[in-house]
Amino acid sequence: MPIIYKYLTREILKYFAIILIMVVGIYVAVDFFEKVDNFMEAGLSLSKTFSYLILKIPFIVAQIIPLSILLAVLIVFGLMTKNNELVALKSSGISTYYFLTPVILLGIIFSAFLFFLSEVIVPVSMEHANKIWLKDVRKESAVISKEKDIWIKGNCTITHIKHYNSANSAIFGVTINYFDVDFRLIRRVDAKKGVFIQNRWCLYDVAQQNLNKKDNNYKISFHEKIIEKLDFMPDDLMRVIKKSEDMSFKELISYIRKIEAEGYDATSYRVDLYAKTAFPFVCIIMCMMGTGIAVRGKIKEGLPLIIALGIGIAFLYWISYSFCISLGYGEMLPPVIAAWAANLIFLCFGALILLNSD
Repeated sequence: MPIIYKYLTREILKYFAIILIMVVGIYVAVDFFEKVDNFMEAGLSLSKTFSYLILKIPFIVAQIIPLSILLAVLIVFGLMTKNNELVALKSSGISTYYFLTPVILLGIIFSAFLFFLSEVIVPVSMEHANKIWLKDVRKESAVISKEKDIWIKGNCTITHIKHYNSANSAIFGVTINYFDVDFRLIRRVDAKKGVFIQNRWCLYDVAQQNLNKKDNNYKISFHEKIIEKLDFMPDDLMRVIKKSEDMSFKELISYIRKIEAEGYDATSYRVDLYAKTAFPFVCIIMCMMGTGIAVRGKIKEGLPLIIALGIGIAFLYWISYSFCISLGYGEMLPPVIAAWAANLIFLCFGALILLNSD
């Protein structure tokens, strides 16, 4: 490996580690002071609190890696520009694309690491962290989710939901069982679909059974729509269900096949599936953009401007990425395009910067 490649690789990794440790440390500290009261009120020890925070670190790292690699590239090349090192190298006949080779290789390595982290480690760590938060801190043991079937124990009721679509606050395959004080079933409601509208649940295609206490028989009635007061809100369902980012690629594919086989819409989950493969590539794109911007020789004002520029680029990417994902959730874009659109836009932008950098 050429000396320049070794130098660039060492410096980028050094600043990447510094930035990552600083940002993760700040995030963990803020999260600790924000939630320590909840852990104390639940009577949990500090070791339990630290276990929860440690389990969240892989998820935080997965979100911070693209920003960290972008800032590291900008800082390294920015310092080289400030010290006229790039000018000296270019005057020796070295092209901008020569510097790009080790940076792109690092981007590929970080993309592979990010995919591995999101696929293998994050789902396991977030599952354990959510269990601590829901069961030990929030004491929400009455609500459990197994294979996406949600069971909710309320006041003399047990509710079963086959599928919850968070995009439009809709529940599918709903069964509500009402019991008396002797735990005798007095009413059962089966609905094909339910939607949370104006702070109440509207159930559609309803079959209702009510116990006639005189003859102990159930009277069955059918309704197109009824308003039902339930013991849970959409936020309660969001806390208990396993989110797409907490599932591995294989788990998400299996779940999509399962809900589609049952006749439910899986568009939002397909968007998340393609996003799992699209998001890691942002590391390569950020390396390209950082190299192209820094080697232009326009940044000599120091680290504050470099850091502000890097944060601004990362913020714009995140806004574009989230916006395209939202369009995919709303079925305004096909899932694969919604997941890859932001990457393609910034890839073209990064290529344009590189073409004009020499």
